[in-house]
Amino acid sequence: MVRLEDILDKVAAYNPSADLELLKKAYVFSAVVHKGQTRRSGEPYLSHPLEVANLLADLKMDSQSVATGLLHDTVEDTRTTIEKIEEVFGPDIALLVDGLTKISRMTFEKTEDREAENFRKMILAMGKDIRVILIKLADRMHNMRTLAALEQPKREKIALETLEIYAPLANRLGMGWIKAELEDLSFKYLEPERYEWLERRISRAEDVRHDYIEKVVESIKSRLEEHGVEGTVSGRPKHIFSIHRKMTDQDVDLADINDIFAFRVIVGTIRDCYAVLGIIHSTWKPVPGRFKDYIAIPKPNGYQSLHTTVIGPEGVRMEVQIRTEEMHRVAEVGIASHWKYKEGRPHDDTSVDKSFAWLRELLDLQKELKDSDEFMESLKVDLFPEEVFVFTPQGEVKEFPLGATPIDFAYAIHSDIGRMCVGAKINGKMVPLRTRLRNGDTVEILTNSSHRPSKDWLKYVATSRARNRIRQWIKTEERDRSIALGREICDREFAKHGVDFARLLKSGELERIGREHFNIKDTESLMASVGYGKFSARQLLRKILPAEALAPKKRFSFMQVLDRFTGKVKPPSDSAVVVQGEDDILVKFAGCCNPLPGDGIIGFVTHGQGVSVHAARCPNLLNTDKDRWIDVKWDLKTRATRPVKIEVICRNEKGVLAEVTGAINSADANIANADIKTMPEENRAVCTFEVEVEGITHLKTIIGALKKIKNVVKAERLRPHLVKDRSAEAAHVIGLGRDGENG
Repeated sequence: MVRLEDILDKVAAYNPSADLELLKKAYVFSAVVHKGQTRRSGEPYLSHPLEVANLLADLKMDSQSVATGLLHDTVEDTRTTIEKIEEVFGPDIALLVDGLTKISRMTFEKTEDREAENFRKMILAMGKDIRVILIKLADRMHNMRTLAALEQPKREKIALETLEIYAPLANRLGMGWIKAELEDLSFKYLEPERYEWLERRISRAEDVRHDYIEKVVESIKSRLEEHGVEGTVSGRPKHIFSIHRKMTDQDVDLADINDIFAFRVIVGTIRDCYAVLGIIHSTWKPVPGRFKDYIAIPKPNGYQSLHTTVIGPEGVRMEVQIRTEEMHRVAEVGIASHWKYKEGRPHDDTSVDKSFAWLRELLDLQKELKDSDEFMESLKVDLFPEEVFVFTPQGEVKEFPLGATPIDFAYAIHSDIGRMCVGAKINGKMVPLRTRLRNGDTVEILTNSSHRPSKDWLKYVATSRARNRIRQWIKTEERDRSIALGREICDREFAKHGVDFARLLKSGELERIGREHFNIKDTESLMASVGYGKFSARQLLRKILPAEALAPKKRFSFMQVLDRFTGKVKPPSDSAVVVQGEDDILVKFAGCCNPLPGDGIIGFVTHGQGVSVHAARCPNLLNTDKDRWIDVKWDLKTRATRPVKIEVICRNEKGVLAEVTGAINSADANIANADIKTMPEENRAVCTFEVEVEGITHLKTIIGALKKIKNVVKAERLRPHLVKDRSAEAAHVIGLGRDGENG
């Protein structure tokens, strides 16, 4: 366990004017309130705040930050209050500790809401003081280093959160080594077998790699000496997660990855950087398209360096990074390198503020997006780092994620420019709005004040700012139309029954009905719900008039009377779904997910086509307007069958098809359609059956019966959005079956 004396010595070494008494007081306070507490590993709890403070000292942070590292869990894990922290340590440290407190004081229905709220609080705290996230990263780093002490589900949850949020945050803040270690640790716990396999494969070639790195380093040093350039040279293999990602993205084996080595040259001046670039390119052949000049155009997080990839000795690709000492310091600790050590005064973060415009975007984002799913999705989009740099007609540089279009550019200038965007010029030429931006493009936006955003734009925008502004506009427009439609429907329906709709609206009676019976706070929202189709005007009338006044008068046509005498009675609805207790709403099943009785389901109110029923996890449903979602449930009283597709992969043996169809029939299921593809060279057959089932339990019975057949390799339900011509994939699928015999 690290000692307080080690931290004090480290802080005093880089900051002689540091307030060491503050650190001692924070240590004593933390030791007292955490007394008797232990971590899951069995260590005293105090070891954790000490390690966090030590990491902050490694980043050369100011005394208040290091003290907060010692105090960061006192409010969360002890009876200490923020008021007590402020009383003892002052408002600045209290603000930092409060920003780091993970326990929410509100209750939420879903875990996702709770997580989103924690991130909102973190982003708000970052906006007040950027040091919050630096301390949070140090906290997460030590937690990841000691994650083995937790049970598996908890490990996986924390590792996934780290990989999706904290590692990209570290990257956005320019903290390269923290990002790399967080990624490796996350990978270790999310895919332990893959991690261990890669680690073993890499360690086997350790001696060979070491010799190769030494050979290249010496070669670069000698070339620098020949040209009179002073600098330091180092080399290393890329970290494990980086190698894993490259193998996955390129679908190659470790042996096929060429640019596994990265070399770094650190020199005195910017002029020397470009001189070294010339030396490297004259020594080894550069790979076209792999040179990036982050000195002339720095990354948004302040990172500067020259990157080039060359064909090195033995034909091996290798990346070379060239930078100055100052650039290297920024690259290693990012935003922490900007820190001004001014004890007793607020830190000067003007330069930092200019470098992190994305933080202001996040602050705007958390204010606008109340839905936790949308907020977390947008947060992840904003954090991931692949950038494209383009220019305004005035020469200003704008940064966008890979895949951004002129619409993203327009919304980045101003929301009104995005809303009125009708066209774009790239490098002086008119282009479609879906055109992807490329590095170095000059973009000009054409506008028309009467133009409005299109829903199709959502298909090809890449920034959360543009996507959320477009969604907001569409939602507002649809809501306004729904309010007007709801008023029209109610006015017409109420008049049929002699009820004065306008009077009820003006008196506030409708608002009371909406609040008491439908949990809707105002009449506009109530009318919007009627317009969307979530409630009917008749449902409102039931709260105003007696039931007998709304009872329909029975009238029978001649044909209806004849049907009754001949026994032709209209059968009950076979939808097997109930929509909020209503029986007069058209219901259809979404073809994209084809839900079965037993699946979780959600209804979506369509325009003029009733309610479309989706599986709760349907990806298409998640992209729809949640205001038009409606509660639906399976009608257990109605016995109805639903079609479902089952894929069966089996050995192409005599009689196996009869066994398969016999198993389906014996499970009391009808085969409506069958498609059989044989692969003689693999002695396999891929069979797709459309089967009529009564629900998810019935389906599981059928699949269970199929799996018991000796020659069946694999049997599974096919979701409609995944069903396609499998012939191109058959070799891959069958290959899995051949190796594992169980798919």
